[in-house]
Amino acid sequence: MEIIGSRRKSFLSPASDAAPTIPIYRSAPELEVRLEDFELYAVHRLRVLKGISDALSRGKKPNEMENVVKELLKVHMSHPEASQVMSKDIISHFVLRLVYCREEELRKWFLSMETTLFRYRFLLETSEAQIALMAEFDLPYKIITNAEYENLKDKLNKVARSMNSSADTIYYKAPFEKVPDLVARREVFIMKGYAYVARSQVVSLLVTHYRSHLSKALILTNRKWTSMIREQEKDRLTPIVEALSTSYLGPDYSQPKDFGEISLRDIDQIARSSFPLCMRYLFEKIKEDHHLKHGGRMQLGLFLKGVGLKLDDALAFWKSEFSKKVGAERFDKEYAYGIRHNYGKEGKRTSANILLDNPCRNFEKLSREENLRAALNNMGVANRALEDVMDKVRNKHYQLACTLTFEAVHGASCDQGINHPNQYYSDSKTILESRVYYMKKNLREICRGAIRAPLPIMPKLLHFP
Repeated sequence: MEIIGSRRKSFLSPASDAAPTIPIYRSAPELEVRLEDFELYAVHRLRVLKGISDALSRGKKPNEMENVVKELLKVHMSHPEASQVMSKDIISHFVLRLVYCREEELRKWFLSMETTLFRYRFLLETSEAQIALMAEFDLPYKIITNAEYENLKDKLNKVARSMNSSADTIYYKAPFEKVPDLVARREVFIMKGYAYVARSQVVSLLVTHYRSHLSKALILTNRKWTSMIREQEKDRLTPIVEALSTSYLGPDYSQPKDFGEISLRDIDQIARSSFPLCMRYLFEKIKEDHHLKHGGRMQLGLFLKGVGLKLDDALAFWKSEFSKKVGAERFDKEYAYGIRHNYGKEGKRTSANILLDNPCRNFEKLSREENLRAALNNMGVANRALEDVMDKVRNKHYQLACTLTFEAVHGASCDQGINHPNQYYSDSKTILESRVYYMKKNLREICRGAIRAPLPIMPKLLHFP
């Protein structure tokens, strides 16, 4: 990538410890970007934003969020060349502006995640860098005078004590509507319509200012996109931009990696123990209706391929079900080609990957509460865990609902979350096989001294999955 110009030269040079590392994205940079980097940088930033979204939905506390953001930035926003880190940051932001400016819901999500990212990045900066960044914003709020501080000192200190924080000596005076988060949490002193914002709380003023600027910028970007950019770039950038907001960003599960092949003989038992709800739903539908629409066939077919079902077994599985409704001859003529195509044996002869707008989208199809409750109960999810899953579904956090389902079914935590059906399967097999291993190991140790063990114990020990 060749940088031919920048309107933020002061930020691109780490000449001083006080130089902040956070751009404020006031205008698009004058940079030449390779098409590969255009998409790659956007994907990397999107992983950061989606990581923040998942952490917030899981109820992470502010101090935990600082660590989450710090780790996400370290993993996804680094660059082999230190001098290019800032450029990657700026480019990725403006690419995602294009991606998320196009619809109201997309704009809302992007605005929320970017302001959250900004908040915690600011808190991670040094005090000197924070002061430098405040100067860049050129906020129209002044520090209160010594006389005003002395008059209000007792009241300001009382607010500080109520939050178990040390008293500050520097306060900014701003209209109270500029710090809605502080007002909502009752963490700021208000008098005559003005909030007295402590130096340690100034991030709230910056976030409000940043959010307002970004919200207006997204509207303007949308106008440019619809009136000019979309048509001009229809053969180059437009397909990338339109696909990014629904892209799956996780690992490639198109080939089985950890557990080898599965056979038709075992598939029903494996579906009960290790299929996520989305694939279990499709698996049970084909068993019930002996047919699936094209999208369902693609998703279930590629999932089965990813868990290790061989092509010959896949053809036998689909034929055994479809022939009950459409007949074997019609199956061979109309459906067998698509299955072979998934395995790279037809068409371009490249192995297909699972395509998911939302990896846990079948929570939506089961969104009638009684249907979803019944499906979750059949998987062994009940009581408090069931209500937690239902709460996530009501708020359309389907991947988090899938993660909670996994944790309830397996009795194990899944901090990284479930982001793909084949990840669910892989993690499930890891847990179940480790349990079988330890059960067998413990049984062998007990059997060495079985002569001393009461006989009624032995039948219980012999029953393990």
